[in-house]
Amino acid sequence: MSKQHLGHTARKRFGQNFLHDNYVIDQIVTAIGPQQNQHMVEIGPGLGALTEPVCELIEQLTVIELDRDLAARLRTHPFIAKKLTIVETDALKYDFSQLLRDEQPLRIFGNLPYNISTPLMFHLFSFANKVQDMHFMLQKEVVNRLAASPGNKNYGRLSVMAQYHCQIIPVLQVPPGAFNPPPKVDSAVVRLIPHQQKPVSLKNEDTLHKVCAQAFNQRRKTIRNSLKESISEQQLIDLDINPELRAENLSLEQYARIANAVDSFE
Repeated sequence: MSKQHLGHTARKRFGQNFLHDNYVIDQIVTAIGPQQNQHMVEIGPGLGALTEPVCELIEQLTVIELDRDLAARLRTHPFIAKKLTIVETDALKYDFSQLLRDEQPLRIFGNLPYNISTPLMFHLFSFANKVQDMHFMLQKEVVNRLAASPGNKNYGRLSVMAQYHCQIIPVLQVPPGAFNPPPKVDSAVVRLIPHQQKPVSLKNEDTLHKVCAQAFNQRRKTIRNSLKESISEQQLIDLDINPELRAENLSLEQYARIANAVDSFE
């Protein structure tokens, strides 16, 4: 397969891999379940592999595309251009709350470029209270990390923060051959449903971020050592948390306890 696809060359710097397997595309669109009169938003529509079938089901779709050439193609698309609102910008820096109208929550989906998927997740979590659900195609390893539980080797800062904000539901696996060019990794689709009520209560979300970053940046160390700048060994014991544990052994609830304690010291 050449990298020319309908006259567009996949760009390495944008991490572009285009979906072309119709069976897989159908499964993904069915999983998303677009409905009329919902506010659907696609990140990185690319060559429109998901955009076109979604537009067959609904009258309006907002798409966020950084690649100028691809945005221009969508503007002149013979079938769907009139249904699209095209926002030509970097999704990583975009304020998604600008899209809100009539308090209608956003339904966000996309085949995310691998090189930005993790930072983009963190960015989107900050808008979680404005989102009904999100469906993303990601590297299978990233989906495993999102869904991992304590003690699992994939469990990390992304797992803790994602599970604080959302219910995580892996939906389907996608082989490399479904893309052009085929990536060197397996992919998977995940459904993220923001919690109406968070599973733990926090005094300050940023402190949870900070504590998780400290713990997981030195994941081989015990938390007594990795968290010593934030909390003492005795304070951990007082919280009923064993200071000998490592970052991947702590649950979201335990991280929340530590974060709330750190906030009460200050």
